[in-house]
Amino acid sequence: MTSIAPAPVVNISTYKFVELTNLESRRETLRRLTHEHQLRGTILLSPEGINLFVAGDRSGIDALMNHLNSDPLLADLVAKESPSDYQPFNRMLIKIKKEIIAFGIDEVAPGRETSPKLPAKELKRWLDAGKRVHLLDVRNDYEIDVGTFENAVPANVDSFREFPDAIRRLPESMKGEPVVMFCTGGIRCEKAGPFMEKAGFQEIYQLDGGILKYFEECGGDHYDGDCFVFDQRVAVDSALKETGFTQCYLCQAVVSPEQQESEEYVAGKSCPACWQPPQEAMAQVLFRRQQRLQEVVIPLPGSVPYYNRRPLNVPARFADFALIDFLCAWHPHIDRDAWLQKIAASEVVPSPRYGRRQRRKPSSEESLPLSPNRRVRPGERLEHLLPGTVEPDVSTNIEFLYEDDQFVVTNKPAPLPLHPGGRYNRNTLQSFLNAVYAPQRLLPAHRLDANTTGVLVLCRKRSVARVVQKQFEERTVAKTYLARVHGHPAEDSFQCVAAISREAGAGGVREITDEGLEARTLFQVAKRLPDGSSLIKVTPVTGRTNQIRLHLWHLGLPIVNDPVWLPDGETAENCTQAVGLPTLCLHASSVILNDTHGKSRRFSAPTPDWWESDARPSDEI
Repeated sequence: MTSIAPAPVVNISTYKFVELTNLESRRETLRRLTHEHQLRGTILLSPEGINLFVAGDRSGIDALMNHLNSDPLLADLVAKESPSDYQPFNRMLIKIKKEIIAFGIDEVAPGRETSPKLPAKELKRWLDAGKRVHLLDVRNDYEIDVGTFENAVPANVDSFREFPDAIRRLPESMKGEPVVMFCTGGIRCEKAGPFMEKAGFQEIYQLDGGILKYFEECGGDHYDGDCFVFDQRVAVDSALKETGFTQCYLCQAVVSPEQQESEEYVAGKSCPACWQPPQEAMAQVLFRRQQRLQEVVIPLPGSVPYYNRRPLNVPARFADFALIDFLCAWHPHIDRDAWLQKIAASEVVPSPRYGRRQRRKPSSEESLPLSPNRRVRPGERLEHLLPGTVEPDVSTNIEFLYEDDQFVVTNKPAPLPLHPGGRYNRNTLQSFLNAVYAPQRLLPAHRLDANTTGVLVLCRKRSVARVVQKQFEERTVAKTYLARVHGHPAEDSFQCVAAISREAGAGGVREITDEGLEARTLFQVAKRLPDGSSLIKVTPVTGRTNQIRLHLWHLGLPIVNDPVWLPDGETAENCTQAVGLPTLCLHASSVILNDTHGKSRRFSAPTPDWWESDARPSDEI
């Protein structure tokens, strides 16, 4: 007997801001109707309107929409649809709420005022043409992790109630420039837009129908990844089909197909975001990290010649420049003839559009090699290809000290840059750790110079990084360094309050200047040594780039083996120490901060060899 395939499930989502009354009566009617047609999902009723996500067969969905459209207040209610092979909801919930989307600001009333809606096809035309516009993703971080528009600015929130605070963190310059907000279906933008207008943003648009409507009308052009949805499907692609994402039962983090292959993912028990090794197994976990690190750094990734792709992002001030004129102005250290040769050799190319789906076909002007007279557009992304790139060697003696579900702590050696930049791309600590912890990407909680050794704390989730970053901004993090300096300070305890230049000057070196950023460092002598040097405990109050090295040099106490700030008040060009040369005698000894539960955490690194055993620091700084 031939089996008949079950009819596909129809998933709908829709909302409307409109003043509704008789909410209890409306709820009872909807309860009877959804029960009769075996519909499941969530319907929210509020004095400010209706919001629903419902799934069922075609006849049941049509019956629900016909009922809603029969109400004059909801006659224009239109639902976005997507199919699935199964029912993605467990039950039917119909709730009466104060708001259909929690925001907590009474003066924002989308039923009376809202921002202009930008149709999906119009946004695509803007993006195709390279129109200068800010794309603001108002969704939560875990949704953005699944996918978002290219070059979108994330709101950096865990819930929509945090959005007002997030707006205050946006650059002031955005207030006078066009901003297109977007979310899953558009409902959050209905409140976000009026709030931003009240906050002084002058040209705000909301993507009509959100990402789902854009997928329906435009596919995946200009979008990277998938779209998170609030049901058991977890995410859909640009064809509105379910993808391989799932959600962790324990912490609700979104888990990609790649992360599901990790040993830290156990369905119903843990995922890479919340997995925590038993305390007794910590040593084994750290040992495995060390083993994996050796696989990553032998040979050094940057020591094998490779095609280095360096980004060339076009700022607004170069709008309509000829390609060759832009390159010469943006990177004047490379002469014009050299740039012309690189263009002719196809070593300057459009940045490829990454993602799961095929992007639009390149236009005729993107055929290679590019023309030197080709006009560049603001926000356009190009790449400078550097064949045969070989990076300088770095130290790989990284020691894993600790890890849990919030933090990873390492003892960083020197010389080793933290981030990619300059001559270093693959030979950096962050690149190594990305490979060790793949597919998870760790977020450094603070900075250490390439030449500085010691404790480095990294966050395993954005939510943790935000909590820690706020502490650094409020200067509640306690950091202690150890330094060996030339000279004997006159006093046992002293400080330096000297402003530091905002940008590097000639030779890439920062300077002490009255017009610079406030900077303050505290010092305590641990021991004056017979060779004329001293061991000093250092507490930076502020966190400016190169602050400790520059302040000690300014006081006439330069750090031993500093390749830039030298004895006798001299400076050298900014450089990184080479492997095998004496190590800069500056060491990050400890960091004290609070975790996401408000618990104080102290992380410390072993004392370096140049800090004599009889001068070890105490816990009291």
